[in-house]
Amino acid sequence: MPRTPARRADAPRRTDRLELRATPEEKRLLAAAAAYERTDVTGLVLRNALPAAREIIERAERLALSERDSARVLELLENPPPPVARLRQAAEALLRNEGT
Repeated sequence: MPRTPARRADAPRRTDRLELRATPEEKRLLAAAAAYERTDVTGLVLRNALPAAREIIERAERLALSERDSARVLELLENPPPPVARLRQAAEALLRNEGT
């Protein structure tokens, strides 16, 4: 079993726990890979999973617009359409309720 590498003094302390179910073969594979990398299984998994998680989140939260759509958004921001009656009524009701 590989020795756990010493933690750097400035590294954040890991206090939360995750559980991971694996087959015996998957566990052996992870342990072997960790040994080759001179780390523990936790370090191996986190070093490889965190970048993938960040990429998934960035892709999900990024809004990509075409050039045409970008121009339309800018046009609407610079020249918004007049508010519809329901929006005006909702704004008036909000102002009335704030005064109460």
